[in-house]
Amino acid sequence: MRRTVAQAGPRAADQRRSDRWTVSAGRVWSDGPVNDSPPDDPDSLRRVAESVVTEAAAFLHTLPRPWEQRSAAGVSTKSTPTDVVTASDTALEALVRDRLAQLRPGEPVVGEEGGGTAVDGIVTWVVDPIDGTVNYLYGMPWYAVSLAATRDGVSLAGAVAEPASGRLWTAARGAGATCDGRPLRCSAETDLALTMIGTGFAYSPQRRARQAAFLEELLPRVRDLRRSGSSALDVCAVAAGWLDAYLEHGPNWWDWAAAGLIAEEAGAVVRVPVRPGHPSADDRLGPEALFVAAPGVAGELAALAADLGAAEIW
Repeated sequence: MRRTVAQAGPRAADQRRSDRWTVSAGRVWSDGPVNDSPPDDPDSLRRVAESVVTEAAAFLHTLPRPWEQRSAAGVSTKSTPTDVVTASDTALEALVRDRLAQLRPGEPVVGEEGGGTAVDGIVTWVVDPIDGTVNYLYGMPWYAVSLAATRDGVSLAGAVAEPASGRLWTAARGAGATCDGRPLRCSAETDLALTMIGTGFAYSPQRRARQAAFLEELLPRVRDLRRSGSSALDVCAVAAGWLDAYLEHGPNWWDWAAAGLIAEEAGAVVRVPVRPGHPSADDRLGPEALFVAAPGVAGELAALAADLGAAEIW
């Protein structure tokens, strides 16, 4: 089933959002004997992620809407003038870090805005407070709060909340993936010519030029291309079967840590960028490629992307 996108915009869904995002301050694991350490099985970690992103999404609705301010107040840039960060990004990440310190004391957090370092052997949380910040800045509804629990670079659980629509995407390793409680399954497409592919673009003008040249060669060979502006939501769309595949060079860990697991648990083939200090995969896609695809087209699409010079994009 293909995705139908509502055209009402961010404001029209206000009442629906206020109903959807109900925040609970209670515990997120089972009531029982209190242990010194919270449980770290994937399902318990998923409940934590769900609780925290739900609260963050609700909090975002209380903050000023940048698209209504019509000024640069509260907006700064990072790697390039087009790589923006808003006051809401930093406020949401601070909330997520504070809540994780309460629920999972002592566990490290790696975030897009606040940085951090993963520690081998223990649970590390990876957060993108607003994935799709440029969309959020302009008032477009495709942005999300993403949080994953990982260990040794492997995602164990994750949740992606869409503040504008109220959707909640979640997964726990080995336990499947859901959207608003409904099980997810990726596309059954097997014909590359009928494959709908999502993608994204880097902030570097030089890399964007290479990405555009690559996509110019890819487009005539597939059904079409889509770009929402949120890597996390595009990867979740593969999990739902709304896209058949997703390919981008350069996304960061926080962009895909939760969504990649959601797609994997929905049956997609998921190939993530190489971790620093680890050898690159010998698949000719490039060390920074994020490749997510329905299994029926994954092999053929990966081979085509390699032949078209995917490894040269990074």
